[in-house]
This record gives sequence, C-alpha cells and structure tokens, in this order.
Amino acid sequence: MTKILLLSDTHGYIDNDILKYVKQVDEVWHAGDIGHASVTDAIKALKPLKAVFGNIDDASIRQEFPEHHRFLCEAVDVWITHIGGYPGAYNVSVRDAIRKNPPQLFISGHSHILKVMPDKKLNLIHMNPGAIGKYGFHKTRTMLRFTIDHKKIDNLEVIEFNK
Repeated sequence: MTKILLLSDTHGYIDNDILKYVKQVDEVWHAGDIGHASVTDAIKALKPLKAVFGNIDDASIRQEFPEHHRFLCEAVDVWITHIGGYPGAYNVSVRDAIRKNPPQLFISGHSHILKVMPDKKLNLIHMNPGAIGKYGFHKTRTMLRFTIDHKKIDNLEVIEFNK
C-alpha cells in the first residue's frame, strides 16, 4: 500500500503545516504551478516527489519536471498534468490521448477548484486537489491524501486550510 499526498498550485508557498502532511505519506505528487524550487526542495528533503510543471513555472522548474507524467503506482496507471480539464471537458492538449489510452487515475491542477469525479465513459477517476498556495481566487487551501493498494484507490481525504 502506498500513501499519497496530492497537491497543486503552491505558487511558491510551502509551510510547516503542509510539510507535516508530507511527513505522513510515502510519496508526494504535485500537479503543477510549483512557483519556486524551494517548494519542491523542501518536499524532496522529506519524501519522494513526482511533479509536473505548470503555466507559471520558470525554465528551471520546466527543466526538472515534465509537462505530463505518466507512471504506474502499484498496479494503477496514473497520468498527472497541470492543465488537463475534467471529464466531459478535457483540455484540447490531452483530449485525444486520454480517449485513445485512458489512465485509471487522471490528475490535473490549474483551476484552484478541488474536484474528484469519475469519468464513466473512459472508466477513470479524475482528481484535482485544488490549490494549497496562498495566491489565487480560492478561499480555502486544499490538498488530497489517499492510498493505492494494488489496483484500489482508497481512503480519500480532503485536507483544508484557511487562506
């Protein structure tokens, strides 16, 4: 079983409240708009990190992290990208690829809106952890924690902080 912390849209913000949750999991996944390397450096000092760059990220972050990251976590096919849309409204940059070869778990950020929903047509779960940084229109900072046990995605929790 793998415990995962999923976050996005840090926009250069990391604090001890976030890092407390980082310490409690096996891996951290970041769905883009990192904002500054100090964010990923702080996470990587504690746990393994899988991340993608977002539209606000500079050249150094874009050199370290890909735009799309597709991998297996246990027996679950995962695809993380920053601007991916959601079921029924996938971004044009991923729409054809996701229809041709859907992952089991599709993760995006960008919207600052926490959303977890099934795509029944493609038989996948979509997750957007919202935004954990302080920059943006969101009123509540959010991230997700869950487990993957072989093929099962389970124990989903929403973690909230006041902005």
